[in-house]
Amino acid sequence: MRDTIAPDELETMMKEKNPPRLLDVRRSSDRQSDPSGIPGAAWKDPEKVAEWGKGLGSGEVVVYCLRGGSASRSVQEKLREQSINMKFIEGGLEAWKKSGKSVKDP
Repeated sequence: MRDTIAPDELETMMKEKNPPRLLDVRRSSDRQSDPSGIPGAAWKDPEKVAEWGKGLGSGEVVVYCLRGGSASRSVQEKLREQSINMKFIEGGLEAWKKSGKSVKDP
């Protein structure tokens, strides 16, 4: 199973009948520096993934952090331990923006 998803793939999936649950897992400091995000995403504190991960239930989950690096990978590891099917956006929010996709302001 591939661990990542490209911005174009996610954009297509979000238009489907049953889109994945989209989670913004940027660190608080990153989110405060740039509070914009991908439309439809809910912010979750990556430091508390063990707590909120239990409530995700079934279904596909896509997460993103600032650049698709350590925060996404850390969350992925914790969610996989809970048998949650998830991917993260290649390049994170920066790649989403560079590809010309829309963002939401807080």
